[in-house]
This record gives sequence, C-alpha cells and structure tokens, in this order.
Amino acid sequence: MNERLSATFSRYKDKFTNAELKKGVLYIVSTPIGNIEDISFRAINVLEKADLIACEDTRNTNFLLTQYGIRNKTVSYYSHVESEKSDMLIRELNSGKTIALVSDAGTPGISDPGNLLVSKCIQENIDVFSVPGCSSLIHALVLSGMPANKFYFQGFLPQKKGRQTALIQLSRIKMTLIIFESPFRIYKTLNEIHQHLGNREIALCRELTKKFEQIVRGNVKYILTQQLKTKGEFVIIVNNN
Repeated sequence: MNERLSATFSRYKDKFTNAELKKGVLYIVSTPIGNIEDISFRAINVLEKADLIACEDTRNTNFLLTQYGIRNKTVSYYSHVESEKSDMLIRELNSGKTIALVSDAGTPGISDPGNLLVSKCIQENIDVFSVPGCSSLIHALVLSGMPANKFYFQGFLPQKKGRQTALIQLSRIKMTLIIFESPFRIYKTLNEIHQHLGNREIALCRELTKKFEQIVRGNVKYILTQQLKTKGEFVIIVNNN
C-alpha cells in the first residue's frame, strides 16, 4: 500500500468510512482517471465492503485496491461479456449480494460498460446508487475555458460506418462539443473536424490529472502543426458555438 496514502487513509478512516452498505444494491463507483489520490472516502468504503466488484479490467482495479489496502473479490465486466455477465450480476443482486461497479477510470457508463446493468436493475426493481467522482469529460471541459453552460457529449465517433454522418450532425450542433479519441486516430479525427466543422478553436487534452497532463489550445490548423504525443486517450473540446 502507498505509504502516504496509507497515512492519510488511516487518519480519516474511522470518521468517514464506517457507513454500512445496503444489501442487494448496485453501487456505481467512480474511480480516478489518472491521479490515484482522486477518490472519495465513500468510494473506498464501498469498494472495501461490497460483496463483489464488477470491473472492466480486474488487473487495473486490483492495482487500485492494492493502493488502499483493500482485498476484495473482483469479476470482469467488459463490453464483450456485458450481456452475459449482466444476467449473472442480477442473480447475485437478487440473492442479497451488494455489488460495486467500476470501470478502468472515471465513471462507469460513460463510454464504458454499465448502462445495460443499470437498466436491468431498474427493470428488476433493484436499487442503484451512484458514488460520484472523476469524469474526464467534465475535467477537460472546465480546463478548456470554452462555454460550459451548454455542451454536447459525443464520446467516441464511429470508427467506420456512420462516422461521416456523425461529423455532419456535430457540425449542426451550435454549442461546445466533447469528443473522445484514441491516440491511433487523433490526427485523422482532427483533420475531419477541420473538414466538417471548419477551423474551430479546440482544446486537446491528454493524460488528465497525471504527472504529464497536457492541454493544447488553439485552432485546428495550429494544433495539427504541433508534435503531439500519441499516448493515452484524448478528449477534444470543440468551440462550435
């Protein structure tokens, strides 16, 4: 366990992490998007006391748990097994188990698995609680300096079919746009934004909350001239107001 985190956690553990969890309930738990310290005491309590943690990648989640000295049972819950595992988790919840749902980083259900399980819980009259925390889209939006009173979240663009249609639709939405992109397609996407939306002001964000966090601001043409480190997922904020 990280010694500094251990000292901080121990100091406040009795004050903040004594609440008992409800049985047969799904907790949607937000986790850090980069900086390991960006987690709430409530989230730690839920992850420690839940009967089962459903996670996108058990290796990533177990690393996080280790930082806080938590040992708990985890089960993989990623996009390719979402339907199958949702039915299993519903059975566990109906049997009285308490389950925490996490993604690799940020808030489950935001471009990550989670929506299907929440929908099934609602159909089954199973209580769902959200433990709020980090979200890369909100972090990037407030750092961009662009209007945030209204914004449109696209998430990842379609990789092939429907991609051009999506970009045309985005060009018609006159507000701040938020797009997720992988490092492998970032230059392609920037060129397509220029083609369909024009030379808009954008903020390109990567490695958010981490040591090498980077936010590049400027119009699309300017950013295309920069040597971008293609590591980690990007959040693109587009001023389409």
